[in-house]
Amino acid sequence: MTTISPTITLEQILKEARRRIEVSDDELDEARKRRTAIGAVLLQEFPGSRTYVNGSIAHGDALTPLTDVDLGIVVPDPDQQYRPGKRGPKDLKERAAEAIRAGLKQRYGDLAVEVKGRKRSILVRFRDPVAPGKPDFTADVIVAIDNPGGAGLYIPRFESWDRSHPENHTELIVAANKITDACFARVVRLLKHWNRSNSKSLCSWNIKALALGCIDTPTALIAGMREWFRYAIEELSRGETPDPAGVAANLIKLNDTRTEVVRRLKRSLEKLDRAISYERAGYMTLAHNELAKFFNDPEMLPAPSPLAVLEEEGRRVAAEKANDSKTFGAPALLTGTGPSAGRDRGNVRSWGA
Repeated sequence: MTTISPTITLEQILKEARRRIEVSDDELDEARKRRTAIGAVLLQEFPGSRTYVNGSIAHGDALTPLTDVDLGIVVPDPDQQYRPGKRGPKDLKERAAEAIRAGLKQRYGDLAVEVKGRKRSILVRFRDPVAPGKPDFTADVIVAIDNPGGAGLYIPRFESWDRSHPENHTELIVAANKITDACFARVVRLLKHWNRSNSKSLCSWNIKALALGCIDTPTALIAGMREWFRYAIEELSRGETPDPAGVAANLIKLNDTRTEVVRRLKRSLEKLDRAISYERAGYMTLAHNELAKFFNDPEMLPAPSPLAVLEEEGRRVAAEKANDSKTFGAPALLTGTGPSAGRDRGNVRSWGA
């Protein structure tokens, strides 16, 4: 178990934990190399097409172990044969899958490419991790067409098409990273790991879509996470999250009922607030312990020793009794930890306006 120095802060603990979940440069380089290889064979198969990147690597918030990459190709459709009400994406997906099989076989050998039964993407299984000891590495490949009648693309939905704007999604994330000096990606990475260790109530895109509405200036990690929880609870209490690009017709789906997701968010925010309160009162061991409970992953953020927690809790209780059982409550606001901390915010911006 880890022993915490009395002078360490929650922000320092969190920065160290964040480093444990970052992917290595070697992993990123290998993943990008494979993504580029897929893109090259698809561009050769579909002359006049363009590729786009999406997902955690493109957005700068990838987690270790790195197991997948996302790539899209927009194929030309000069005769407008493909679209809702006309031809579906099946033959384009099968053509792309065969090109990937043939084009990458010599380099990657035992490659599996799956199309049948897939809702949107072609799944490429490399059967070869990007680093020793890591899980198998896959790629999700979207074959899309331009929407000549509106913004964004048509992307596959089984045998038909849905409207979406993945190119704009990446543009929004890249812009958010730039204006926040990469704080957006750092906070999102922590939130994705929290989500992964706590029932995975939201998909990663929902976390980022909500973050686009509240993390818009450089901020400390603790402050950014707390602001996201406050905002996410407020927004999801009203309804599910719309497409930040304002193109997709459907709201972003949750992995549980909205009531249950909001309840879990509130419980996690309570743990985060207790950690902040303990730190403010000078009980760093208790603060550290609450943050460890919040993330629920001892490999990413080990808890202090149980004995140290008991000893500090004893001192806290004794101090409360000495102060006439003074109430120890959670903070209403977190200030002094970032330009956006504790600031009241309005409703989510309309990204599609």
